[in-house]
Amino acid sequence: MRTRIEHLIEGGWFALLDPWLPRAEADALFEALRAGVAWRQDKIKLFGSEFLQPRLSAWYGDPGAAYTYSGLTLTPEPWSPPLAELRARVESACAELPVAEPPRASRPAFNSVLLNYYRSGADSMGFHADAEKELGPNPLIASVSLGAPRRFVIKPARKWKDAPAVELELGGGSLLVMGGTTQHHHRHGVPRQRGAGPRINLTFRHILAQGPRAGAGT
Repeated sequence: MRTRIEHLIEGGWFALLDPWLPRAEADALFEALRAGVAWRQDKIKLFGSEFLQPRLSAWYGDPGAAYTYSGLTLTPEPWSPPLAELRARVESACAELPVAEPPRASRPAFNSVLLNYYRSGADSMGFHADAEKELGPNPLIASVSLGAPRRFVIKPARKWKDAPAVELELGGGSLLVMGGTTQHHHRHGVPRQRGAGPRINLTFRHILAQGPRAGAGT
């Protein structure tokens, strides 16, 4: 397994572990989730208009970990055994990263996961930051990718326009962790990619109670 840790402007950082899951296990989990999850394509509100999201999604988590963004509120489905097991493994991997973060015992456990299903390279995720109030200050975001590799871009906010963007290829079985101030000073997204195959991404986070909005994941 290769581990790439990169520090970004103003105290942000990301760590990419690739491959994190063995290939056979990642492929089996991809097929199980693709067939076993009740995928949905919801409408979201942007600039006063409604649009279908350019991907399918599902939301799982602890009771009360509601998810709201762009006029859409999702109530979590209960954890399935495979998702609960994956959550525990992701938490352990995050705790072992050699970065300047509070120790695991002082951080809240992940209580939710957003699943995004990119059916082809025509599906995408627009640039955004997971910086809403219910994620708390400097949230830790952990993202597992399954299926076909996809281009993932982290770019600085406008005030840091001279800082370079980072482009990654998230392969099947990879784990990407973003921490520090990354969500305050950067945006990330999954652009359309001609010829790309189907991909599932699982974004783990901790949702605080009674927050007004949440980000969109990877």
